[in-house]
Amino acid sequence: MQREKPGLYIHIPFCQSKCSYCNFYSITSINLIPNFAAALIKEIKSYQRQFDAFDTIYIGGGTPSVLTSKQLAEIIAAVNKFLKIDSKTEITLEVNPGDVSVEYFKSLISLGINRLNIGVQSFDDKILKFLGRRHNANEARQAILDARAAGFENLGIDLIYGIYGQSINLWKKTLAQAISFRPEHLSCYQLTLEANAPLYKKYREKNIKEPAENRQRKYFFTTAEELGKAGYIHYEVSNFARKNNFKSRHNMKYWRHTPYLGLGPAAHSFLENRRWWNVASVKNYLEKLARGKMPLENKELLTTDQLKLETLFLSLRTSEGVDLKFYRKRFGADLLADKKNIIEPLINNKLLEVKNGHLRPTIAGMAVADSLALI
Repeated sequence: MQREKPGLYIHIPFCQSKCSYCNFYSITSINLIPNFAAALIKEIKSYQRQFDAFDTIYIGGGTPSVLTSKQLAEIIAAVNKFLKIDSKTEITLEVNPGDVSVEYFKSLISLGINRLNIGVQSFDDKILKFLGRRHNANEARQAILDARAAGFENLGIDLIYGIYGQSINLWKKTLAQAISFRPEHLSCYQLTLEANAPLYKKYREKNIKEPAENRQRKYFFTTAEELGKAGYIHYEVSNFARKNNFKSRHNMKYWRHTPYLGLGPAAHSFLENRRWWNVASVKNYLEKLARGKMPLENKELLTTDQLKLETLFLSLRTSEGVDLKFYRKRFGADLLADKKNIIEPLINNKLLEVKNGHLRPTIAGMAVADSLALI
């Protein structure tokens, strides 16, 4: 397996309001966006000639769609000026349904953005309100229609399951509604309660129980079954593509342990055996770059054992699994021989399989993917 080109992630740390479940770094003071954009361009410039040509760009957040098309144009122009960008780059932008219009989507296409991730989360107004989303179901549906009308041909929808008040039948209706739009990609995440998120406090105060393990598995297998029947490829625990060429090329880099550069507050980067990450503060980010310093919070060198563990953890979340030949070339180790006593029972229990030179999880294995990494 030939090493892929690196991916570029740009974190836009602004939201008009914070969702109650979100643990990603962002602030609601959008008046700082112009200063942030100027600082981000400085950071982009600082990485000249440090990476090979990028062939994916993912603009996430926060809520990137709070930026105007002019602000996005300035950022993308700086990326093209100071970094090496492949001519066939996948450029993804995350958008919130409440921010967008046909005209906004057309402006994104003119900037070279060729892939959208729309943060729908649910088509049920009660669920959206419970999650603290600022859009409603009608706005979600309209955003999808507007994106199509503007000309987007690679469209992803994000959904969440396992939410209080959401039955399996309601989740099936949500999936059916999403499928009706024929999106090229669907990401279906189980709700995770982060200790510092407002929703965690709400669950504790109202003594709301998270779904039991068997119910979590029911959500997972229902999702796999419904999307499978609709023709979607289940290529990662939470991700489904209508065709192979609609898999998220950028996210595949994370799961394949490919180098990536992260820009913006709280963004992480990875190259060879090095990982570094930026300060999780817009204020500190601006101050450091204003002084001509890199906005780093910390860095680490990963040992071979850490790299092996991360390779397993990430790869065994995907239907592709671990490329055994590449693993041997990279680490000088035979995974199947070294871990025979652990791997064989997992194969016998139909959680793992060896196919086409890959050690890969079955659907049942994907349901417990985080545990598989412990091999």
